[in-house]
Amino acid sequence: MHQRWTKRSSVIALAAVLGAAALAQEATLRLDDPHLNVIPRTAAEAARIAAVTTPTTDFTAAQKFEEKSAGAATVRARTTADAFSQPSGNISFEDELDFKVGNGLFRKVWVSSPSSTLASDGLGPLFNARSCQRCHIKDGRGHPPERPDDSAISMFLRVSIPGLPENAVQQIKGYIASRPDPTYGTQLQDFAVQGHPAEYRLDITYTEEAVTLAGGETVSLRHPVYRAADLGYGPLHPDAMLSPRVAPQMIGLGLLEAVSAADILANADPDDADRDGISGRPNIVWSQVHDQPMLGRFGLKAGNPTVLEQSASAFVGDIGISNPIFTAASGECTDLQADCKAAIHGDGDDREFEIDAVGLDLVTFYSRNLGVPARRKVNDPTVLRGKQIFYETGCISCHTPSFVTQRLADQPEQSFQLIWPYTDMLLHDMGPGLADGRPEARATGREWRTPPLWGIGLTEQVSGHSYFLHDGRARSLLEAVLWHGGEAQGHRDAVVEMPKEDRDALIAYLESL
Repeated sequence: MHQRWTKRSSVIALAAVLGAAALAQEATLRLDDPHLNVIPRTAAEAARIAAVTTPTTDFTAAQKFEEKSAGAATVRARTTADAFSQPSGNISFEDELDFKVGNGLFRKVWVSSPSSTLASDGLGPLFNARSCQRCHIKDGRGHPPERPDDSAISMFLRVSIPGLPENAVQQIKGYIASRPDPTYGTQLQDFAVQGHPAEYRLDITYTEEAVTLAGGETVSLRHPVYRAADLGYGPLHPDAMLSPRVAPQMIGLGLLEAVSAADILANADPDDADRDGISGRPNIVWSQVHDQPMLGRFGLKAGNPTVLEQSASAFVGDIGISNPIFTAASGECTDLQADCKAAIHGDGDDREFEIDAVGLDLVTFYSRNLGVPARRKVNDPTVLRGKQIFYETGCISCHTPSFVTQRLADQPEQSFQLIWPYTDMLLHDMGPGLADGRPEARATGREWRTPPLWGIGLTEQVSGHSYFLHDGRARSLLEAVLWHGGEAQGHRDAVVEMPKEDRDALIAYLESL
């Protein structure tokens, strides 16, 4: 069961085990951010890292440093809704000022143009939210609408249509070509500034399915059907593919960015060469900043390579704010939305962009340094039993417990930290039940990036709900587990069949993360 975990210490061994053809292109690319000032590891450090990140087989007590989810960047686990809103535990006093200014920009409420408040105008004209914080409330997880009149402000629909050969990124092997919807672009916005119609209203209907577990317990899973209702600019393209997305939690992003691409690729097994049923694949995406292919890390399908590009794409797509990376002052307006294109935008004054490079960097710094809370109850006997079940059931095949980040000369908060994110950051086929049918770069319509689990037990405390998965359909951690299919079908079935006491221990372990 632990065979996969011996691979990560050697990229040469990786090629031998997985086959040179499967990862040949990745081996020739610089998939880490070229801006990272990396200090190479010594052979002694590599050996220490391999030893400390090898999954344990001793579940009698917590591992050394296991409660420090983010290494020295870990923060105290608060009992309030602000648990995800603290700066990295090892941030300097001077840099904490940048963090707070970035927080201010993250919370800034943008207004439409023209406005006397030049630093805040430029909203839309089409948008999903007026601030970053309105989707990532308290830096936590978004949610689907809970009643017919509830705003879907932390959820939206991505949209695209099948691409032509010229739409593929030729430098990326296996890239699945897609195009924006000609009328609605790549993202549906449910709000608009005065004088412009919104693009749609999100309509969701659910049907319930009862699942009976060993021991007679019954759990109901809700199957969603999504509809883009009240379309404001005419019909969608007949081949439009819609993908629902709720805003993910924000903690630990800089640490995930600091994990070596080689360490992530060492867990990839696209052809399931070791025959364990798990065939994680890296998503390789095009970097707008570096003009080259890079490893996708962020977003529900790993569609963005860096925190910077993730932040910039959210500004233009979610709020309609132009920036040095995505420069359209009209945001997501398409050529078929002529009034939207012609509207007054926030770049009509002395500003080149609606948020400049300094502001974007501050928001990126804030996003990179949101601290991960410490684990709770790590030595509780029930939690330890749940940990053993999590490991021995095979959940760690995708939810990689730990990494050691790269040594970074100018990012001390993320440099050389033992972290416990419980993700391999790879794509996995999660089966037809969770499929959205929409590709993204190399990700198919059935694949999703393994989400990090750190902090997941604090979701209700921070976000006021317990909705999970990419669209919030799961109303509890147990429901989220029961939705696993595809590569995880066997692990899901094992949870169904285990005694209730073991299932409860597994959930207790997840709640401690």
